Amino acid sequence: MESKRKHSTTLHTCHPCRRTTLYRTYAVIHACGIVALMYHHAHSLLTTANTTFITSLLLLSDIVLAFMWATTTSLRLYPVHRSAYPENYAAKPEEMYDFPKLDVFICTADPYKEPPMMVVNTTLSVMAYDYPSDKISVYVSDDGGSSLTLFALMEAVKFSEHWLPFCKKNNIEDRSPKVYFSSTSYSWTKEAENLKKMYEDLKKRVEHVMVSSDKVDNDQQPILCDQFRGVFGLWTHKFTPQDHPTIIKVLQNNETEIMPNLIYVSREKNRASPHHFKAGALNTLLRVSAVMTNSPIILTLDCDMYSNNPTTPLHALCYLSDPTINSSLGFVQFPQKFQGINKNDIYASELKRPFDINTVGYDGLIGPIYMGTGCFFNRRAFYGSPTNLILPEINELGPNRITDKPIKDQDVLELAHDVAGCYHELNTNWGSKTGFRYGSLVEDYYTSFMLHCEGWRSVFCSPKRAAFYGDSPKCLIDVVSQQMRWSIGVLEVAFSRYSPLTYGFKSLGPLMGLGYCHYALWPFWSIPLSVYGLLPQLAFLCGVSVFPKASDLWFWLYIFLFFGAYAQDLLDFLLEGGTYRKWWNDQRMWMIRGLSSLLFGFIEFTLKTLNLSTQGFNVTSKANDDEKQRKRYEQEIFDFGPSSSMFLPITTVAIVNLFAFVWGLYGLTVWREGPVLELMLVSFAVVNCLPIYEAMVLRKDDGKLPKRVCFLAGILTFVLVMSGYFFLK
Repeated sequence: MESKRKHSTTLHTCHPCRRTTLYRTYAVIHACGIVALMYHHAHSLLTTANTTFITSLLLLSDIVLAFMWATTTSLRLYPVHRSAYPENYAAKPEEMYDFPKLDVFICTADPYKEPPMMVVNTTLSVMAYDYPSDKISVYVSDDGGSSLTLFALMEAVKFSEHWLPFCKKNNIEDRSPKVYFSSTSYSWTKEAENLKKMYEDLKKRVEHVMVSSDKVDNDQQPILCDQFRGVFGLWTHKFTPQDHPTIIKVLQNNETEIMPNLIYVSREKNRASPHHFKAGALNTLLRVSAVMTNSPIILTLDCDMYSNNPTTPLHALCYLSDPTINSSLGFVQFPQKFQGINKNDIYASELKRPFDINTVGYDGLIGPIYMGTGCFFNRRAFYGSPTNLILPEINELGPNRITDKPIKDQDVLELAHDVAGCYHELNTNWGSKTGFRYGSLVEDYYTSFMLHCEGWRSVFCSPKRAAFYGDSPKCLIDVVSQQMRWSIGVLEVAFSRYSPLTYGFKSLGPLMGLGYCHYALWPFWSIPLSVYGLLPQLAFLCGVSVFPKASDLWFWLYIFLFFGAYAQDLLDFLLEGGTYRKWWNDQRMWMIRGLSSLLFGFIEFTLKTLNLSTQGFNVTSKANDDEKQRKRYEQEIFDFGPSSSMFLPITTVAIVNLFAFVWGLYGLTVWREGPVLELMLVSFAVVNCLPIYEAMVLRKDDGKLPKRVCFLAGILTFVLVMSGYFFLK
C-alpha cells in the first residue's frame, strides 16, 4: 500500500541505459586502436619519404576523426532515459500542485516562407492546451512586421472562441485545426462539421488577402479597409521589414478566464540598429512579456512546430516544479519531430542523432542542449546564475515581480512599446549576461552553453506521444543551406572568447566540454571527408598505395576501426527507434553534408573572419507548395533544386570515386594482391553516391543536378587527376 501511494505521487523517474557498460568497454578498446593507428602514421612519416605528403594529410584527417570520436564517446558514457507522470501532477482531489502561469513565445519572420496559416495553426494548438486558460499567454513575434500575419491572427481569434471549447469538451488530441480536420480521428458530428466550415472560411479569407497582396506587390493595401483601419494604420508606404516602429496588439485578453491571452509583437527596427536575428526577437518577447504577464515558465516555439500533445506543459512541470531539482533547473527540452517525412527519410530530416541519440547522452551529464524550439524555460535562468541574480535596468523586467495590472492598461502598453524599441538594449547586459545570447547565428546552442556554464542544468523529456511536430524541407538545397547556417554559427562559438575548448572544459568539466565540442567543431568533419573522398582514390589512379595490403597486420586495424565505428553507430540508431534503411540514408547524408554545407560553412566562416564576406540570416522556407517537388520526395528521389555551387564538391568526389572503382575492377584481373582497402573505400563511396549518378545522367526532371554543376565537376576532376600524376607519381 505504501509503495502504491508513493508511485501515485511520483512526478518523474530516471534510469541509465542498459547498453552503457558495453559502450564503456568498447570505448577503451577503440581508443587503443586509435593510438595504434597514430603510431602507424608516425612510423610511416619517419620511414617512407616518397609518400610524406599523403601520410601527413591522412594523419591530419585521422586526428580530426579521433577527436570527433572522443566527443561522441563522451555522450555514450552516461546516457539516461527519463519518464514523466503528468497524471500525478495535479492529482485529484488533493490538488497537490499549483499551475504556474505560462508564457508561450512563437517566432515567425516572413509570411511567404512561413505562411500565416501555419502560424495560426501553431498558435491555436498551444492556446488549446489542457491547462487553465487564464494562466496561458501566447506572444507571437513577427520579425518581418507583416500585416498579413497580424490579419491572420485576428481572424484566428474569432475561430478560437469555438475551437478551444470544442477541443477540451471532446478531449481532442490533435489541437492543430489543420491536422485534426485531415486526420483519421476527425469525428463527423454536426459540431465538427460546422467547425470545419468555419476553419475553411478562415483559411479562404487569409489566402485571399495573401493573393491580393501579391497582385499589388504590397502586403498592406488589401487590408486597409474601414473595418481594420485603426489597427493597420501603422503600415504606410515607408514601412519595411527592416525599418518600422514597434507594434504590440493585444488580440485576446483572458480577463474572462475562458480564453488565453494572445499578443502580437513586432519589435522596432532601424536600418542602423543591430537586429541580432532570432535572439533579438526572443529577448524582445522576454522583456515585453515581463512587463505584461511575467510568467515564471516560458515555452519557445518556431512557428512551424505545432503542439501535438495537449498535456505537454504538465510533462514539463513534472520537472520544473520538483523541489529537489528546480533550484538549478534552467529548462526542459522536448525532441523535435517532423511530419510528412518519407518512409526511409532520404534527407535524414529526422536528425535522429542530435535530437534523440546524443540528447540522452547529454541528459546523463549536465543536460541537453537547447534546440531552438519545444523548450520550457525557467524565466529566472535568463537573469544570471542560480545563486546570483542580475538585476535588469528596469524594475518591471525583474523575473520575480508580480504583475498586478491588466495587460491592456495604458501604462503597461507604453512600457511594453518602450522595451521593444531597437535601442533599448544599448549599454545593458541583454545578449551578454541576461536573456538569449548574441554573437552566433545559432543562438540556441550558444544560449544553452552559457546557461550550463553559469550552473544551470537541463533535462530531456520525450513523452510517448510526441509533444511537437514541425515541417521538414523537401528539397536537398534547403537542407544543406539550413545546415550551412548552423555550421557558421557553431564556428562563431568555437572561436569566440567562450569557446567550449577552453571556457567549456573549465566550467563544465571534460565530458560535457567534449559534448559541446561535438557541435562547436562540427564543420571539421569536412576535413577527413574531403581527404578520404579524394586522396586515396587519386593515389590509386596514379598507382600509389596509401593503405596496408591484406597480408599486412595493419590492414586488420583499419578493418576493425571502420566496421567497429559503423556497427556502434548502427546500434545507436536502432536502439533509439530507427531502421536499417533510415540509418543508411542518415550516414549517406552525413557524407553529403560534410562535402557541401559543412565545407562551405567552414569556408564562409573563414571569409567572414577575414572580413571578406558577411553571412545574413535566411529563413528556411516551410511553404512546400511545389507539387512536383513533393511527389519526388514521396518517391524517395533526390531533388537538388536550383543550380548551386554547394553540390560541386560532392559531385566531383562522386566522379573521382567512379573512375577509381572502374580502374579497380580492371586491376583485379591484373594484380595478384589487389589494394583491398582502396577498393572497399571507393565501393563504399560509389554506393553512397548512386543518387548523384542518377541525377547526373538518368534523370530529366527539374530536380536533377544542373548541367553547369556536372560540367564544372568534370573539369575539376580532370584537374585533380592531372595534379595527382604530377605530385603523387
